[in-house]
Amino acid sequence: MRSPYDIIIKPVITERSTMDSMEGKYTFAVDKRATKTEVRQAVEKLFDVRVVKVNTQNISGKMKRVNMHTGKTADWKKAIVTIDLDPQESTYFAEGGQEKKTSRKYKTSIEEFGFGL
Repeated sequence: MRSPYDIIIKPVITERSTMDSMEGKYTFAVDKRATKTEVRQAVEKLFDVRVVKVNTQNISGKMKRVNMHTGKTADWKKAIVTIDLDPQESTYFAEGGQEKKTSRKYKTSIEEFGFGL
């Protein structure tokens, strides 16, 4: 199994991603082979938040030119992660029909990315 640091490469910081962060949506560049489930688990482990939804996009590289030489930038994958802004206790039934509560507190925002930016 891969480490969460191998799955999430870096945050994507643009005007749109900054505006979306107010609504609880955070954008990350992730490993091209990562699935939505792996991205969800990595974000929950790294930032101690509850993830509600994960959307991914495969971004094609652009053609670039330097003097006479042309080339293509690398393809990459983007994940837009929506976190729960109002985490509450959840109840479930354990073995024997007993009702259990999860009282774990989650953060409501991601303050630091911790990637050395």
